[in-house]
Amino acid sequence: MKFLLQILTWWNGSTVGTSLFTARKGVKVGEDEQGNIYYQTKDGKKRWVIYNGESEASRIPPDWHGWIHFTYDEPPTDKPLAHKPWEKPHHENYTGTEAAYVPPGSIRLAHPVERRDYEAWQPE
Repeated sequence: MKFLLQILTWWNGSTVGTSLFTARKGVKVGEDEQGNIYYQTKDGKKRWVIYNGESEASRIPPDWHGWIHFTYDEPPTDKPLAHKPWEKPHHENYTGTEAAYVPPGSIRLAHPVERRDYEAWQPE
């Protein structure tokens, strides 16, 4: 089943073409805490990630994002970034899910807060 998904879909992990390219020209650089594996070519001109699960770009942590976009030359496995104490841990983008942020007064809330600072327009 997994092989069939590799042939027919790109969002369930790497495709057959990506797997072949990785086997031929890829050098494993490291892995993040979510299980995503990062590669680069032997000459270092191309960098890519093979996701562990759904292919979603927001699943790449900031440290690896900087490396994959050539902001940093050394991967986080060789030279970890210094983190500030106020930084929150990385999480995927929750937009469009039940875990998405809902501001107070939104109609998505189970019991919306009634606003007293707004008067709806009424036609005359």
